[in-house]
Amino acid sequence: MNIHKVELTISAVSPKQYPDTSFPDIAFAGRSNVGKSSFINKMLNRKSLARTSSKPGKTATINFYNIDDTINFVDLPGYGYAKVSKDEKKKWGNMIETYLNTREELICTALLVDARHKPTSDDLTMLNYIRERHGFAFVIATKCDKIAKTKLNNHLDDIYYTLELTDDDIMMPFSAETGLGADDIWEAIKEICEIE
Repeated sequence: MNIHKVELTISAVSPKQYPDTSFPDIAFAGRSNVGKSSFINKMLNRKSLARTSSKPGKTATINFYNIDDTINFVDLPGYGYAKVSKDEKKKWGNMIETYLNTREELICTALLVDARHKPTSDDLTMLNYIRERHGFAFVIATKCDKIAKTKLNNHLDDIYYTLELTDDDIMMPFSAETGLGADDIWEAIKEICEIE
């Protein structure tokens, strides 16, 4: 995809801060440190648009990225990070829930999971939420470059069966290091958003 303009529109914590746009949102959810920021940077061909950190729990707001006034990429706070206080976890949970339940422009939420590990109960909870909202699952398996090529399919199968995916769902491997999957994911996003 040829991208001309990308900007962080706002880091929101409540609906009154969500941008008033006429184009669709694609949101990205996943556990802390699953690689959402690296994914966004790679997909948008920017080195440090979304701040990456080796410390989980860095994204504590809902970040809206405007792409060519055509689509918003929405980076949701990560979940499942143990070292954050219960109050903070609850706050993030409420923030994500409110966004998923109230944002009219949201047409797809992709779940990012680390390809090296089996999805957790938190991932399943989020996936059920996504299914309820959209009627299908869109799963992106990150960090695929960290798995031997001969073992990658086994890992992807594990994810597929653990999340109980079906033929109606989308699952794609991805690597922020090598760019694996980026073109296919863009094609899926364009189709979902009905953009050329």
